[in-house]
This record gives sequence, structure tokens and C-alpha cells, in this order.
Amino acid sequence: MKKALIPLLMVAVLALIPYIGVRYAGLGYLFGIVIPYSAMAVLICGFMSRMADWLRRPVPFCIPTTCGQEKSLDWIRQDKLESPSSFFYAAARVLSEVFFFRSLFRNTRSELHKGSNLTYGSNKWLWLGGLAFHWSLLVIVLRHARFFFIMVPDSLQYLDDADRFLDVTLPAFYMTDALVLAAVTFLLLRRIRDARMRVISLPTDFFPLFLIMAIVVLGISMRYVTKVDVMPVKALMMNLVNFTFEPPGEIGTLFYVHLFLICVLAIYFPFSKLMHMGGIFLSPTRNQANNSRAKRHRNPWNSAIKFRSYAEYEDDYREKMKKAKLPVEKQ
Repeated sequence: MKKALIPLLMVAVLALIPYIGVRYAGLGYLFGIVIPYSAMAVLICGFMSRMADWLRRPVPFCIPTTCGQEKSLDWIRQDKLESPSSFFYAAARVLSEVFFFRSLFRNTRSELHKGSNLTYGSNKWLWLGGLAFHWSLLVIVLRHARFFFIMVPDSLQYLDDADRFLDVTLPAFYMTDALVLAAVTFLLLRRIRDARMRVISLPTDFFPLFLIMAIVVLGISMRYVTKVDVMPVKALMMNLVNFTFEPPGEIGTLFYVHLFLICVLAIYFPFSKLMHMGGIFLSPTRNQANNSRAKRHRNPWNSAIKFRSYAEYEDDYREKMKKAKLPVEKQ
């Protein structure tokens, strides 16, 4: 299956680049200093550019998607989240999508059974897998923030302790490591095993999944298998934060592969479907209030129209109206 094999080979080649460069060419400074700064610059500039471009786009119609009772008569109960009539509830609906994937929770699946019998059923696995993937990834990113502080904030320490409350291994086992690996595997197998998903899937759908899976596997390997020393890693991260540009110390080659793949993901982010992270807040089907009957939505594309009163119209055509024997207000 070329759609999946090509992205897999691309990730493998990308992983070999820093491995060979650091292990055999001694390019630790390039992969530890230059590329991370470049990747962060591309991520920030690209993200802001895409968001600014979307913010400039006019919204010609009031098109919120609704699946509940809109605001009507006082004795009819309104579904304020599914059909918001104010900015507050529209914002609450967007936040519920961001944090809980409410629309995906209602996801259904249609299948043919016994010939031509089309059946519909609830499909919560995609919602559960997506929720586990995004929340685990968020917790992992926040946990890694401790490398950028000399003194770890209490909030990050509490989060770290909660993630490894099953402290039965050495080093401590993080639940999110297993959850994110299981979730990304589920999302990948879903696109491979489901025939309908294979048809509509593109190589750009598989590439970020393989890339994130490689990043996760390398991170787990460095913690539980190869045991990379975290002190040089933290020193490098502190140098990056403080813009000291000092050469990195002795760190395992797998760390540079891990860091390089993260940089690739950061560079790829603004130009991919991953920008839905910012686009969800600007989606007119979600962030608009369903109040078009109470408040007129003005199309910003409409040009300014100069209106003429009837008196002005009559002044222009009075003589012609008289010849046609049409009544006029002024003689």
C-alpha cells in the first residue's frame, strides 16, 4: 500500500539523517542548536501567518451548525450549547469541542448487513482514541516543559506525579506514554484496516502518524531501554531557552534523532492538516451564534450601496412621469 509505505520510508530516512550526521560526522551542533532554532522559527512564523490569513477572510453568511432547539418562544426550552444564541454559549461550544470532542462523541457508523440492509450504530472508538491521543500528547508536552526551568514549577511537578502515580517500576512508568502509543497505533490501524478509510486517506494523513509514533517510540526507548542521561539534555534545553548557542554536551545519538523528528514535526505543522489546532477557533460553523433571526448578519463582501429617496427619484424623472400621465407629488 503505497499511501502508507511512502510516508513510512520518509520517516525512516529522516531518522537516519541525524543518526549518521551525529554518529559519524560529528554534527551535534547542527542538530542540537541550528535546526531546533530554525524549526521553532518556522513553526511560530508559519502558525501566525496561517492564523492571520484566516482572520482576514470574511464570513459572508451566518452558518453555525446546530443540532438542537434554537432560541424561540419563552416556553420552548432552548439547547444553549447545540444552538447558541449568544457569544458566551458559542465560545462554550467551541471550548467543549476543543477539550471534549463533543461532536465526535455523536459519531455514527453505517454498515451493510445481510445484503442491502443499511444499519446505523454508535461509534465511540474514534472519539475515545482521539481524546486519549490529544490529552496524552498534551500531558507529555507539559511534562517535558520541566527541561526548560531551573526550578520545576509546582504545577508541573504535580502533573508529573499524577502521571506516574503507579510508581512500581524504576524509572517510574508514565501512563501517558502507553496511552499515546496505543492511541496513535489505533488511529493508524483504523486508516489501514478500514477499506473506506483507505480510499479517502492520503500520504499526508499517514506521515504525521508515523512521525509522531517514531517520536513516541524513541522517547520511550530513551527512558526505559537505553537510559539517556537527562542532565546534558536539560543543559542543552536551558542553552536553547537562554540563547547561549553553546555546543551541546555528550548526549546519546538517539536523543538527536528524537529531537530532529520533533523539529521536522514543528516545520511540517503550519503547512499540514495539523493546523486544525488553531483553525477550530476560527471555524464559522462553530464560533458563530445562531441568532440570524434576531440580528442581521452583514456580508462584508457586499459593496456600499447608495440609496435614493423617492423625492430624488421623482426629481430626476418628473417630466417623463408627467408625459406618461403618472401621478407626481410635486408639480
